[in-house]
Amino acid sequence: MTRRLPWLLGTIVLVVAIVVGTLMWRSQVAAQGDRAARAAATAFATAWQGGRLDSVAYAAAAPADIQRTYQALTKGLAGARPTVQLRALNRTGETAAGSVQVGWALPGGDSWEYDLPVRLQRAGGRWVVANTPAQSLFAPIPANSTLRLLRAPAKRAEVLGPQGQAIVTERPVVDVGVQPSRVRGTPTQLASTLAAIVDVQAPALAARITAAKADAFVDVITLRRSDYDPLRARLKALPGVVFRERSQSLGPTRDFARALLGSVGPVTAEMVAAGKGRYIAGDRAGLSGLQRRYDERLGGRAGVSIMAVGADGGPAQEVFTRPASAGQPVTTTLDSPVQRAADAALAGAAGEAALVAVSVQTGAVLAVANSPASGLNRALVGRYPPGSTFKVVSTLALLTKGLRPTDTVNCPLTATVQGRAFRNYEGDQLGPVPFRTDFAQSCNTAFVGLSSRLGDDDLTATARALGIGDDWSLGVDAYSGNVPRTTSPVDKAAATFGQGRILVSPIALAVATASVARGSYLPPTLVTEPAPTEQPTATPLPAEPTTTLRALMREVVTNGTGTALTSVPGPPVSAKSGTAEFGSARPPLTHAWITGWQGDVAFAVFVGTGKSGGTVAGPVAARFLTALAGT
Repeated sequence: MTRRLPWLLGTIVLVVAIVVGTLMWRSQVAAQGDRAARAAATAFATAWQGGRLDSVAYAAAAPADIQRTYQALTKGLAGARPTVQLRALNRTGETAAGSVQVGWALPGGDSWEYDLPVRLQRAGGRWVVANTPAQSLFAPIPANSTLRLLRAPAKRAEVLGPQGQAIVTERPVVDVGVQPSRVRGTPTQLASTLAAIVDVQAPALAARITAAKADAFVDVITLRRSDYDPLRARLKALPGVVFRERSQSLGPTRDFARALLGSVGPVTAEMVAAGKGRYIAGDRAGLSGLQRRYDERLGGRAGVSIMAVGADGGPAQEVFTRPASAGQPVTTTLDSPVQRAADAALAGAAGEAALVAVSVQTGAVLAVANSPASGLNRALVGRYPPGSTFKVVSTLALLTKGLRPTDTVNCPLTATVQGRAFRNYEGDQLGPVPFRTDFAQSCNTAFVGLSSRLGDDDLTATARALGIGDDWSLGVDAYSGNVPRTTSPVDKAAATFGQGRILVSPIALAVATASVARGSYLPPTLVTEPAPTEQPTATPLPAEPTTTLRALMREVVTNGTGTALTSVPGPPVSAKSGTAEFGSARPPLTHAWITGWQGDVAFAVFVGTGKSGGTVAGPVAARFLTALAGT
């Protein structure tokens, strides 16, 4: 008995080892099977998410057939791609069952999410997807249906004026187009005829008509109803020309603050790509100006629905929906009568020009006009040397340092600083005269002679005290100007009459002028809703020098370079003209400027190329003030 015990114990240990080993082996085999099944299910989810369902094996269908089925099902989803994740999977022998979570990122930030079952089986030594029918893999919809994404445009909000009156609102328009199948003659002939009636490029239009399908609507131009009506008979007489009537967000007139307000139209491919899902092809959105800057606010949120459309032509089934959310208005300080007067004044300006008007009392921007109206918003973002309009700044700096209007200051033909010769415009010279005369007649050499009285930071500091170079919260892009610290006597001499490295925009000059008229600097306002991040507060200017500067600017109109404003109706006008050289031509080209105020309206006028501020920009300002007086 004693001899048999070791043998018995050894036998027991061996049996236990065999059992444990068998269990471990079975456990490892099961784990391997689980891992293989899960890997196959995960590969299916990854392939689906990547749009490559033909890279996965199926039990009852060819991968290429599955791919075609999927593409047919989802082609109406505007190119949306899903996120697919395996949620759970349980294996039983040679089969496995679980679920995947599917989330479609839809335009506008919506997501359509659902769970679908997934089944696998082991066949031919590998795990394959066993769902049948194939379409049940992709969406909870009836068999043989396809998905279609529908967009419901949101009601676009208005751009408002300061009293809540609509500036930009829905107004009737007519889309003029061409249907190629109805054209008589050649596309080239029709395009040439249309180009003689409306503003289009004939060669480009002819090419688009030629390339279009027979029943396509080839866009030609969109016209306000008021612009279309006078042309209607001529356009309707052309075979192939077709029309669509609708409404569109528009300002009161074609030119009304157009560069600022911007336009609304079909989204571009670049906007779709950069929109992070907000847009799809065919949407309409803000393309420029305020409409672009505040498109998300104004445009609201388009509604979206996904419909399952049956192959039998029966009623579609809605599987996902979210209604549209209307946009919210943007409120501005634009004053319609002032803006109309500014637009009318620039209608007679040659070439590039801009006009900005600012309220002296409140700092509100009343008008932003540009010519051409659809071009660069140079009134706000243009960067130009100010010429002698900058003498408003340098004079305030000199008056603060003790200069008096009655002080005699020489105005020679030429003034030289460290070998650099400065001349007056058109060779003027006044000789020794009171400074008030130098200012009224805009003598450059007098300011060159006075420049040595200024420190290197004086012009920078004074300009900022008037608002030039300060930080604004307008709610739109604007250039407040740049007045660098002067680095040499020559640099300082040039800066005193607005040349050298100084740059401003028309609005920067208008803000500075309003500051002089008010006696304090008040940052300008333009967009008031949504509210600016900071509320403007006034900063007083030195009282006596500012009062003296106001008197000097009045003399510019009564007895100086601003006499174009002498006879405008209404209160007295104070102003400062300016002519600024630019470019490398010889003799150099010149910008024409004038800035000033009348009553509560401060203004700045810029003309891109003109002989002088007084003779070119001055008459524009006179037209503006005259038109404003008639409102």
